[in-house]
Amino acid sequence: MPIFDTTRFKWPFDGFISSMLGAILLALFIPSVGASHGPLHLDIVTAWGVALVFFLNGALLPTEKLKAGFKNYRLHLLVQSSTYILFPILGLLIGFLLKNWLDTSLVLGIVYLCALSSTVSSSVTMTTIAKGNVTGAIFNATLSTLLGMLLTPLLVSFYASKGAAGSFSFANAIIAIAIQLLLPFIVGHLLRKWLLPFLKKGMKVVNKVDKTVIVLIVFNAFCDSTLSGLWHQQGISLLIQALVVAAILLLLVLTITAKLSRVMGFSLEDEIAAVFCGSKKSVANGVPMAKMLFGSSVPLGPIVLPIMIYHQLQLIICAILARKYAQKVELLNSLEKS
Repeated sequence: MPIFDTTRFKWPFDGFISSMLGAILLALFIPSVGASHGPLHLDIVTAWGVALVFFLNGALLPTEKLKAGFKNYRLHLLVQSSTYILFPILGLLIGFLLKNWLDTSLVLGIVYLCALSSTVSSSVTMTTIAKGNVTGAIFNATLSTLLGMLLTPLLVSFYASKGAAGSFSFANAIIAIAIQLLLPFIVGHLLRKWLLPFLKKGMKVVNKVDKTVIVLIVFNAFCDSTLSGLWHQQGISLLIQALVVAAILLLLVLTITAKLSRVMGFSLEDEIAAVFCGSKKSVANGVPMAKMLFGSSVPLGPIVLPIMIYHQLQLIICAILARKYAQKVELLNSLEKS
């Protein structure tokens, strides 16, 4: 009998995470290939790729379901407050308390993570698995994405105004987002009526577009960071620090949103939507926006590292939590019927 049965081994990461890990490894060995202004011209390619991603997101915006979920204002208030008030406060506290122990760029990455919008796909998926308020999840996840185009640069500029993020112009950030994110998003939504039938048929391709763009941005960011010597100086310590802080953040917000939902008297279905939408952070929006907001003023590698780690943690922990919520919902339904 073999010492290690390879047939029982299961790779713990999905294709998307594996691709990002592969991009990071490549960036460590061949950084000049993917660097900005390198032979692949990834700085230009990813700029157009980001515009394409937001164009497709605009075309896929579920207008009808947004209207249906509009009335549940207490749920919306909790989710958006968690995303844009609770998270940023925690980020600023971490930045203040740990600034003498963490790398400056990593602190900025943690603050940036806390300023990001919620996810759409995983928030809705987890809420569906947990048998929660799916309509409320769709509304809040989409609203969070739209608000993030303004609030994320605003929150980062607030942190930068304290002298903690180098040179950062809120006006320039808003102009860049309006041109590269908001404009394609609006155009895509205006063309939704004609594009949606084709996009639905090719959803596998559409889903690969945004993931491919994110992987290319990660490759570009880590190539630039490798050439700057950052990983040679602090590689493993940055990874451990980002992992610990991301885990603490996720557990804190999951606990706080669940407690607040019960204090506010939410139904179990609304609590589920609040917990999953209010605790998520979007790697799909965060990685492209980081490139746009910070450019070459700071190393992008440490800034996107907390987002990547948090993304994986939220998928693993929330998947476990979703199954427990689903069992609880089924138990309550069975008790009501008996």
